[in-house]
Amino acid sequence: MKDILIVGGGIGGLVLALELHQRGIGCRVFESAPEIKAVGVGVNLLPHATKVLAGLGLEPALARAAVETREAVFFNRFGQLIYREPLGRRAGYEWPQFSIHRADLQAALVQEFKGKVGADRLHLGFHCVSFEEKDEGVEARFDGRPPARGAALVGCDGIHSVVRRQLYPAEGEPRYSGVNMWRGVTWWKPVLTGASMVRVGWFNRGKLVQYPIRRELDAKGLQLVNWVWEVETPTHQRWDWNRRASVEDFIANAEDWRFDWLDTPAFLRASEVVLEYPMVDKDPLPAWTFGRVTLLGDAAHPMVPRGSNGAGQAIVDAHVLAQCLSEESDIPEALKAYESARLGPTSSVVLENRRNPPDAILREVYERTGDRPFDRIESVISLDELKALSERYKRVAGYDKSTLQEARP
Repeated sequence: MKDILIVGGGIGGLVLALELHQRGIGCRVFESAPEIKAVGVGVNLLPHATKVLAGLGLEPALARAAVETREAVFFNRFGQLIYREPLGRRAGYEWPQFSIHRADLQAALVQEFKGKVGADRLHLGFHCVSFEEKDEGVEARFDGRPPARGAALVGCDGIHSVVRRQLYPAEGEPRYSGVNMWRGVTWWKPVLTGASMVRVGWFNRGKLVQYPIRRELDAKGLQLVNWVWEVETPTHQRWDWNRRASVEDFIANAEDWRFDWLDTPAFLRASEVVLEYPMVDKDPLPAWTFGRVTLLGDAAHPMVPRGSNGAGQAIVDAHVLAQCLSEESDIPEALKAYESARLGPTSSVVLENRRNPPDAILREVYERTGDRPFDRIESVISLDELKALSERYKRVAGYDKSTLQEARP
């Protein structure tokens, strides 16, 4: 088999390359950027993703770099506890949940790629401008670079995907959710367990998500903590992961968020960096695969980041696509089998992230209390209802325990 051409050297593209290599399938990765650099800040790897990465031998490297997340905790904007649940191995999974700096995850994947697939198979500064099927293969064309030919082409080039745009030229811009977000990282003393994923408030006045992403403490006993502030905003600027911003752009509604476990305004103002990004996604596509070309990850199914699941779905895509290519010698049939396995489930996640991701717990309490403090959470919502909201998302996203145990290794 000729090489598989992978357009995009992000998380999905690199994991796909490692999955293909593990099955003896040749590949080359073409990345627009002149060097691999992390875009964004923190990433959560849920058990369905860490299962795949563990199968590639990456768990030890991730465990050294990441925080093994222990629990999810939900509070209203008054700092009152709504719900907490264990995560990863503490919830009975065979695989952990990791919170990690995107730069650390990228570094681990690049190191593994260079050591196994080979540094000469990673082509940097190759911006794909178009592709064409020809001679029982695919030719990828690049801006100012020679073309490349392979047996198939996989667009792993994110929400800005050139490959998707050629397949769907009339699709248009991403859909704005009505929520804008600011992201950053702060050196701070451990919050709660020091391995807690915390969600506070709701979109009307502001919602905070925070979790530590580097395990080691500095000399002052501080952790590097990732945070996201999300708030309903009628207008937004065009999506750009690297747009710099300021805490003062949004902090007004958080000034009185001083709890016994977190001084929120002080925490936010101590941030090393602040990036602004609108919550956007795209409607699910009717098809990803056209002959010898297909899509993967954000190029296939960009989703609003409300379920800590975008990177995870790309990682699962990569595993399934490599498995299909190893089991089916007819490449267009293999790509269609991959699409058949993944298009429906990922479309469901895109829509569930709009309607009922894990933070829907906060919405329910906000609506039932009228955004006021409560005396007892049990008088607002039952524990069974809270668990049901959480478990529903896990089933849709494919990482409830029964689904993971039954899935192919």
